[in-house]
Amino acid sequence: MPEETKNKKKFPLWMYPETRKLVSDWYRRDNCQSQSEFIEKAIKFYCGYISAEEGVRYLPAAITTAMTGMVDGMENRMARLIFKLAVEMSMMMNVLASTADVDEATLRRLRGKCVSDVKKSVGTVTFEDVARFQKGE
Repeated sequence: MPEETKNKKKFPLWMYPETRKLVSDWYRRDNCQSQSEFIEKAIKFYCGYISAEEGVRYLPAAITTAMTGMVDGMENRMARLIFKLAVEMSMMMNVLASTADVDEATLRRLRGKCVSDVKKSVGTVTFEDVARFQKGE
C-alpha cells in the first residue's frame, strides 16, 4: 500500500445530490483517479483560499503560477515568430544585396535613419512611407 494512503481514514460524508453530481462530473476533468482525490484536492484548495486572509497568500501564489505559465507560452510563441521573421528578413537582404551597389557610408546613414524612424513610429514603419522617402517626397 502506498505510504500516502496508509494513514487515510474513512468517514461518513453527507452532501446534497447536486454537489455529489458536481464531484462525479468534474473529478476526471481534473485528472483525479477517484472522487475522493478530487474532494481532498478541493478541500485543500478551499482551505488555502480562506487562509489567504491570514497572510498565507495561497491564492496569489496560484495566480502567479497560472500567469507564469501563460507568459512562458507567449514567450515561446513570440520567439518562434521573431525567428521566422528574421529568416525572411535575411532572405530579403540577401536578394537586395546581390543586386544593389550601395557603399558603406550610405548604409551607415540609412541605418541611423531607419533606427530613428522605427523609434518615432514605435515599430510601425510602412512600405509606403519608405517608398515616398526613396522617391524624395
